[in-house]
Amino acid sequence: MLTNDDRIAALEAIESIKSLKHGYWRACDAKDPDGFAASFIADGAVIDYGPLGRFDDVKPMVDIFRTIACRKVDGRYAVLDMHHGTHPMIELTAHDTAVGRWSLRFRQVNTIERTETVSIGEYDDEYRFSDGAWRMSVCRFTQRWSITRPLSDDVVLEEGIFDNRG
Repeated sequence: MLTNDDRIAALEAIESIKSLKHGYWRACDAKDPDGFAASFIADGAVIDYGPLGRFDDVKPMVDIFRTIACRKVDGRYAVLDMHHGTHPMIELTAHDTAVGRWSLRFRQVNTIERTETVSIGEYDDEYRFSDGAWRMSVCRFTQRWSITRPLSDDVVLEEGIFDNRG
């Protein structure tokens, strides 16, 4: 039987993992590659985004993030992203490991091609308590469906401020 201290520690760990995942999406939307990288263990993170690529460390994915998500054309970002993660299911598997599943609602505007893409999918993650914080050790995304449509000529795209404060 779990003690009250054990229950509180488990709840705190789950809330820390939720905060980690929300910070990951916030870094994605804020175009913050350092915040993105800090969401993962320092070495050996498995990142599998399906058709977007599979990596055995966060560094190659950060390079792609800088190239694609942070790309500017005529001083403006080429893509604008919006990640909304919901329905977390997190299970502690030990005092320093956990697994989790999330639903993602994703919207991306391509400012060059003038298209909008809406996607739905699922994340299956593994977490590890590392360097004093929870971090992702495995991050797998499976897209369920996606729709891309052109933006009409009367759509006005306005870019806000990206200060990378997460």
